[in-house]
Amino acid sequence: MGLGSTAKKLQQIADMAEDVYARLNQLREQVTETRETVEETKSRVDEMDHELAEQRAIVEALAEREGIDVDAITAEVHVVDAESEASDSESTTGDA
Repeated sequence: MGLGSTAKKLQQIADMAEDVYARLNQLREQVTETRETVEETKSRVDEMDHELAEQRAIVEALAEREGIDVDAITAEVHVVDAESEASDSESTTGDA
């Protein structure tokens, strides 16, 4: 009887090991896919950053040609955004 129960326990351990191995392989595949997705996303973000910098340079050149102060407009937008965020924060916390 001892040998039969040992064989059964060894089979259970072998089955558990196979399950762990299968899960490990799935996890490895998921990590690889995630890494590829992150690399693709980084590449797209870098490309968008480059395009945005080009567009900003064009807009600034056009603004300068038209006599528009880009820094003043940018500062004004930041103030409006900050005020909007502050009022949104107050309304969500009930302080308004």
